[in-house]
Amino acid sequence: MLTHDLRSLFATYVRLLFVATCMSAAMTTSQAQTRAYVASSCTQSVFVIDTSSNAIVANIPVGIGPSIPAVTPDGTRVYVTNSGSNTVSVIDTATDTVIATIAVGVDPYGLAITPDGGRVYVVNVLSSTISVIDTASNTVVASIPDSLGPLQVGITPDGTRAYVTNGSFLVTSFGTTVSVIDTATNTMIDTIPVGFVPTGIAFTPDSARAYVANRNSGPVWAIDTTINTMIATIPDVSASSGIAITSDGTKAYVSSQFDITVSVIDTATNAAVATIPLAPTRNPAFLALTPDDTRLYVSNAADPITIGTLDVMDTATNTVIATIPAPGFCPLGIAIAPLVPRSKDDCKNGGYQQFRTLAFPNQGQCIKYVNEHTN
Repeated sequence: MLTHDLRSLFATYVRLLFVATCMSAAMTTSQAQTRAYVASSCTQSVFVIDTSSNAIVANIPVGIGPSIPAVTPDGTRVYVTNSGSNTVSVIDTATDTVIATIAVGVDPYGLAITPDGGRVYVVNVLSSTISVIDTASNTVVASIPDSLGPLQVGITPDGTRAYVTNGSFLVTSFGTTVSVIDTATNTMIDTIPVGFVPTGIAFTPDSARAYVANRNSGPVWAIDTTINTMIATIPDVSASSGIAITSDGTKAYVSSQFDITVSVIDTATNAAVATIPLAPTRNPAFLALTPDDTRLYVSNAADPITIGTLDVMDTATNTVIATIPAPGFCPLGIAIAPLVPRSKDDCKNGGYQQFRTLAFPNQGQCIKYVNEHTN
């Protein structure tokens, strides 16, 4: 009896070990495919970083003055604004090549993609307009005027609204508002007073709140998007362009080029709960979280004093665990691709459940995606 029990226990252990190993392999394979795309203004290119190794794996030539990239929800395309070329480059992530170049307005800077991947909203700073790109045809299908000094744009997770921060230094009195666009009609439906020079914007996953950074060494503003009203001013945060919110909506990270830190905001209390110092030579600008929220990538824009780098932070310990240098690297905007399956093995043994952006109902749908999106 004892021998039989031991054999049964051993067999059960082997089965569990096999399942765990397979699941781990599926997750590891997919995680290895996660990429960060970083616009480098001085090299007129987009650097591609493998977030599993923090190695630069590609350098893609684009237009003049690339500023801010964004990745489509299915991970197949990257759109990046070229401020000096008045264009948007479209990158195929399977080949890391530019497959289209779209003419927009003058000095395109901020951009954001709708959750369904169907539209890209591009802020043209000098034109004081927002171009709307149809991703199926890669053509501009609408131009929305905004005379208040548009700079950056974010789209609510439910896709119904685009919020434009009017923080451009090019307007006479500097921007102090956030414009609200109805994405169904592409018309401006509201303007929200905030404060001096609003820049980066990010949303909680339920679309109920927007957090706005400002470039004037001041607080972060919280907006209730159900009533389009500022509901909180978060002090003790010296913010700049960068802001990112975790996938569960509990924390917001903001960068400061003034005191060279990254601050952590508890969205339940709208209070800063941590301030993370960076090296004195850093110039933190834009931020991006990995799909599992375990890592925060901070782009340190190069200037006459600093050398461009990327800092990688562990969000569990709020410490910098790696720095990615590159000669001539002038990082600005950064976008990290959502976790998507690249092979059928990524879908097996429950692996399909980890792709939160695509939310596959079963393994078969995951494999179907792979068949449709791989060569």
